[in-house]
Amino acid sequence: MRLFTVDAFTDTAFKGNPAAVCLLDSPVTDRWMQSVANEMSLSETAFLLGDSLRWFTPAVEVTLCGHATLATAHVLYSTGVATGRLEFKTASGVLTVNRSADDMITMDFPAKQVTPVPVPPGLEKALGAAPVRVGKSALDLLVELESEESVRSLTPDIAALAAVEARGVIVTARGTETDFVSRFFAPNVGVPEDPVTGSAHCALSPYWSARLGRNSLVGAQLSARGGIVRVRHEGDRVHLAGHAVTVMSGTLHL
Repeated sequence: MRLFTVDAFTDTAFKGNPAAVCLLDSPVTDRWMQSVANEMSLSETAFLLGDSLRWFTPAVEVTLCGHATLATAHVLYSTGVATGRLEFKTASGVLTVNRSADDMITMDFPAKQVTPVPVPPGLEKALGAAPVRVGKSALDLLVELESEESVRSLTPDIAALAAVEARGVIVTARGTETDFVSRFFAPNVGVPEDPVTGSAHCALSPYWSARLGRNSLVGAQLSARGGIVRVRHEGDRVHLAGHAVTVMSGTLHL
């Protein structure tokens, strides 16, 4: 079966977020997929069988992943397996994907509304920064800091962040060259820091659209690799758009 490594949310190799994409020839067990994801040791490995798409970190299966979905669509488009509109059946419902003439890939994902919550005990110490606002989506805790630089220079205690009862912690602020910036820490699912997180933007998009009064925004994720996510909030959906680059392809032997 075919196996690819794709850098997502970037048009430059070795930037953005790398994901592995496995095109399955036949059904396999969950244990086998988890073992492959652990072997690949990337934040997510996507497994596609027909139109059914699943995502695994090195530690667990997750219910929503943006960059590995983008990577999967890129593989199908770039290898000529598919053209036009794609539909993936996932744990988060049917996700649709389209590609524009400039190879920009746009994904239709569920919006995750953020509800204000009190600052959890120990959060400020774990982050090493004082939150301006804190909220929670169906998946993650969202923490707004005072500036882009405070997000960029953050050196959190990853082990302490694992005490937060959420899939991960999104840290964000108003951007200087983009509308907003973010970083994403998810030690609870085996990802200390994710380079570029599409699913986190399902919460960031409605959050910053409400704050800035615009539906179409550009976000920069300030990990060491970095990446750009273009978002558009439309009711209960978020459109996430970005480029991707294949850096490796080969054959996976059972």
